[in-house]
Parts: sequence; C-alpha cells; structure tokens
Amino acid sequence: MQTLRSRRSQSVPRLVRYASIGLLAMLLTACHTDMYSQPKFQTYEPSSFFADGRSTRPNVPGTLAVDQVKTDTYLNTGLIDGQPGDVMPFPVTADLLARGQQQFTIYCSVCHGVAGFGQSAIADRGPIVPANFHQQRLRDIPIGHFVDVITNGFYRGDPNNGGYQSMYSYASRVKPEDRWAIAAYIRALQLSQNATVDDVPPEELANLGR
Repeated sequence: MQTLRSRRSQSVPRLVRYASIGLLAMLLTACHTDMYSQPKFQTYEPSSFFADGRSTRPNVPGTLAVDQVKTDTYLNTGLIDGQPGDVMPFPVTADLLARGQQQFTIYCSVCHGVAGFGQSAIADRGPIVPANFHQQRLRDIPIGHFVDVITNGFYRGDPNNGGYQSMYSYASRVKPEDRWAIAAYIRALQLSQNATVDDVPPEELANLGR
C-alpha cells in the first residue's frame, strides 16, 4: 500500500524529467546559428556576381533619405527664380530666434564672431576675412541670401577665373528650417547693432534706464 509520502516522492522525479525535457527543447532551438552565420558580404568584400566586382552597390539614381525630400524650393534654397527672396517662409517667433541664436553660436560664431562683426580667433589667424554682417551691403541684402550661402557656401570671385571658395556648404549640417532661423537671427543682430532710440517700442522705453 502506497503512502502519501511515497506518492509524493515518485512525483518529484517525474516533474524533474518533464522540466529537463522542456529545458533541453529550449536549448536545442536556441543553439542554431542561422542569423549569426547568415550569407552576407563584409565591408569592401569583392563579389564575382556583379560586373564591377564590388559587393557594395550604389544607391538607385534619385534615392533620397526620408528627411531629404525637397518639395519646397524656396524653403530649401532661399531663392526665387535664382535670386534671394526677402520674405520668411514661416512666422518669426521668439522660439525661432532662440533656435537661430543656438545654431548661429554653434556653426557661425566661430568665424563671424558672436555679434556678427567678423571678429573671431579664426579671423585673427586665418587667411580669409569672414563677412561682417553689419556692413551696409549685407544689411540691405534680401534675407534669402544668408540661406543660400549656408546651403551652397560662398565664392569670392569667379571660381572659373581665379575665384575661390571662402566658405563651404553647411547643408549637410544645418537643416533648412534652421538655416532660416539663423538668417532671422542675423537680421536680429543687425537690428540690435544699428538701432536707434526711435526704433524702441514705447512700452519698452521705460526699461532702458534700469
């Protein structure tokens, strides 16, 4: 006659066997190397499959990254019929100017100086004099000019006749919306350094003496 204790003692090995079988099944299914040893080319590995012998394939012509689709020409270039436009493509807000100041400080101030006068350590030591944004020519120029220069860089003179590129393109570093934010901030700098008392709103005049 089996006692309760003996029945319990017999059930324990059975549970161990079942658990071992389950664990073994999990281990066996996890030990394959299909994904680890998948057929693929390593970087710069040659290939006899393609006529040029390269395993790395060029992108299909016209391929664009998700954030590089340029459907708004003016937003992306600052140009209208090849000439700089003089209107912002979106409203100028305090947040936009703050963003412009941040981006200007990162990308522009190292050459043009924090106030835009073209005075900086690079200007003092380099062979090229950065533009002074407060000269009359740049104060009068359409705002799209700054977006165009950020996008395409700037050439002094004709590049085909002795001219040279004094500023390279920042298109890969600064997205279009931020180019306009920088341009708006440059306009704010120009106003701040060339404003008179008459330009101050009446409600702000009382704060000037504080």
